[in-house]
Parts: sequence; structure tokens; C-alpha cells
Amino acid sequence: MTFWPFGQAKADGLADGDRPGGAGWQAGLRATDDVAAEAGQMWGWALARRGLRLRLLVVLRWVSIAGQALAVACVGGLMGYHMPVLPSLAVIAAAAWMNLTISMAWPGGRLATGREAVLQLGFDLVQLSVLLALTGGLSNPFSILLVAPVVVAAATLNSRYAAAVGALALILVGLMNVWSLPLPYLDTPIHLPPLYNMANMIATSVGIVFTAIYAWQAQAEAQRMEIALAATQAVLAREQRLSALGGLAAAAAHELGTPLATIQVVVKEMARGAEPGTPLAEDVDLLIQQAERCRDILRKLSRSPDAADERHSRMGLSQMLDEVADPHRDVGIIVNVEVTCSPGVEILEIGRRAEVLHGLTAFVENAVDFAESAVEVSAYYDERLLAITVQDDGPGFAPDVMAKLGEPYITTRSHGEGSRTDHHGMGLGFFIAKTLLERSGARVEFGNAKVGGASITATWPRTKIEAREDA
Repeated sequence: MTFWPFGQAKADGLADGDRPGGAGWQAGLRATDDVAAEAGQMWGWALARRGLRLRLLVVLRWVSIAGQALAVACVGGLMGYHMPVLPSLAVIAAAAWMNLTISMAWPGGRLATGREAVLQLGFDLVQLSVLLALTGGLSNPFSILLVAPVVVAAATLNSRYAAAVGALALILVGLMNVWSLPLPYLDTPIHLPPLYNMANMIATSVGIVFTAIYAWQAQAEAQRMEIALAATQAVLAREQRLSALGGLAAAAAHELGTPLATIQVVVKEMARGAEPGTPLAEDVDLLIQQAERCRDILRKLSRSPDAADERHSRMGLSQMLDEVADPHRDVGIIVNVEVTCSPGVEILEIGRRAEVLHGLTAFVENAVDFAESAVEVSAYYDERLLAITVQDDGPGFAPDVMAKLGEPYITTRSHGEGSRTDHHGMGLGFFIAKTLLERSGARVEFGNAKVGGASITATWPRTKIEAREDA
């Protein structure tokens, strides 16, 4: 089993049952562990494979070259400011030569290695710093552009390479604070006070560090969420395939029932005409036994609800909650189910949906795992809303994870010792359950009950959860 980073939380909230309550459903939900493991491997792979294409670096450098050349032409030519135009153009030409060399040496969209990316971003920093040093150093308003290569490195390279680019940027900032030409002006060049220059250096350094860390964390969070959502899609697809298999089994049982009944009738007629003790009579008896066995198999298949079958596409609210709770009633914890409604309201029938069953089952499993003695699964509905609450009598959610519940990789225990349901913490599985319920139109809220224990409530508009007439 591959565990998740950030707490090593294995996919939790995984329940049992073919539908909830049967062996096939248990296998399908437990298979979510495999999805979690695969997604965890994807997460490590994504971190290792982040990088930059050489073509992108070349394009960005051409844009930078064009902007630098335009700035020098406007300030030194059109505006007539006193500045070293020729040295500045020579620095810009060096960048153009670098770009042409790279374009000819490595055509196409090859992914740059970490060292190649560091060298190229480092060159961009050095080239820009030299140009800034010729035109005022950190006093030049364009010194903010030093942040760009560092942010690109932080968002695309691993921490070691990104730190190298950031360290180079800070060194260049310090060198520019030690030496740079005065800021260009019309008549006399501007000489700013040393204290201001020192403050400018500190502000620029802090800005580089802050934006680099921000870009790194934002990119890491985006990748983590993308992989978690991909795992959620995989779980939902798995549940839908299981549901489709159940539908196929029910359809087969229904269609094969009639010809099998005909076979039984014909065989029994043959048995009446066969003399006892003859080989024909023995063969007929065997056919009768095997036909009855087939009938028993089809009878078992027909008991499995089919989400696509008209008879099973609807289910009562109590039936749904019982299916969700049944797999967890044999682990020493009492699981009570209660359904109430507003007086005079029309009876609510639920459409059988894999994402709703999976999400609620995951929450019930977590409640059973933390409960001291009992779990309450209660539902209330009126003309507009349906609210389902899962509450246990355990210690409740810890304060340090309350604000992060429902995010991937949050865990409340590192290895799940003593877990009744053999899952590890509230990690990807908890996130998957919340996401699946939200996809069905629910609003999911977490909290601790006043009497103690954790409480999770999913609230749907009745129009989102109720079985449609054409279902």
C-alpha cells in the first residue's frame, strides 16, 4: 500500500457491500484504496516531472528582449534621458544571441532538465541585473522584473533548483545595492540616499522570497487538488461500473427466467414418461436438479438492486439509510437510523445514485471508527430540503483539523491503530466522499455536536435528490 504524503493518510471512509450491505459493493469501495495508492504515486510523479519546455523559455526571453529594447529606445532615444545606450543595447544583444543559439541547438519542444532550466533562468537574472545596474540599479522601477524568473522556477522546478535561482537573485540584488550607475534623468543623474537604497534592497529581497514561496505553495496545492479530483473521478467511475454490472445481472435474471421455466416444464414431462431406474430417468433427474440450481442462481441475482432498472431506480429514504448503515452493524457499534419529516409533506423517494451511497457510507464508516458505542444516522425532509446527519459519540473532530476538514491528505492519526474499519485517518477518502456528495447537489457541513462527538450534515434541495418521474 502506498501512503499519502502530508500525514500518510490512506483513503478512508470506505464501506462494505455489493450495494451497501453486499459483498460486491464492499469490494468496490475497498478498491478505492488502490485508487488512493495510484493517486499518491501520481502525486510523487507530478512533483518529479514538473519542468519547463525549452520553447517556452525561448519565447519568454524574446518577449523580455523586445520589452527591454523598447524601454531603452524610449528612454534613451525619444525621451532624451542620459543613459549608456550602447552598453545597454549590447547586454540586450547578448540575450538575443543566447536565444538564437538555443533555438538552433535544441529545436522543438524538449523538456529542459533541472540544470538547464536553472542555467537559463540564471542567465536571465544576470542579464537583467546587468541592464538594471547600467540604468539605476534597484532605483530603477523595472527592478521588480527580477521576481519573474524566481517565480517561474518556484512554480515549475523542484525545491533545490528553485532555491538556487532564488539565491542567485538575492546575490544580484546585493551586488546592485553595492554598485550601479545613477538613475537616468534629463539633466543631472539622480543620487538617492544610502538609507533609501538599503530599504529598497531589503524590500526587493523580501518580495522575491515571498512571491517565490507563494508560487511554490500555490502550484503544489493546485497539483495536489488536481490529482485528488482525478482520484474522485476514478472512484465515481468505479462505482458506476459496479452499478452497471448489477443492472446487467438483474436484467439477465429477468430475461432468462422465462426460458428456464419452460425447460423445467419440459423436463418434468419427460420425467413422467421415463421408467424409473433407466439411464434416461437418471439423466432427466440430473437435468431437473441443474435447472433448479440455475433458478436459484437467477433468484439471487434478481435480489441485487439495479440503478438502471425501473423497479430499483427508486428507493425510500429509510431503505437508503439502512443500506448505508448495514455494513457497519457487526463491529460492536450500534448504528441507529431515524427518518422524520414535516407534517403533511409528500413521501420522499430517492433516486439510487452511486455517488450519494458512496459518500454517505464513507461518513458512516468514519463515525463508526471513532464512536465509543453508537452512531446516529438521522434524516429530516420537508417540501424543499433533505438533511442527513451522521453523528457519533466519540471525541469529535480535533480543533487543529476542523478548519481543514474535507481537504485531501488531512489525517487525525498516522497509522490507524485500533481502527474498526481498517482505514487510516481522514485523508483522500474523506475528501472523495465530500466531493461526490457536492456533485450530487449537497452542501456538506462538519462540526462537533453539543453533546459530544463529531457531526456531519449533508443538505440537498429536494429537487436535486428526489427520484424523477421519468426515472
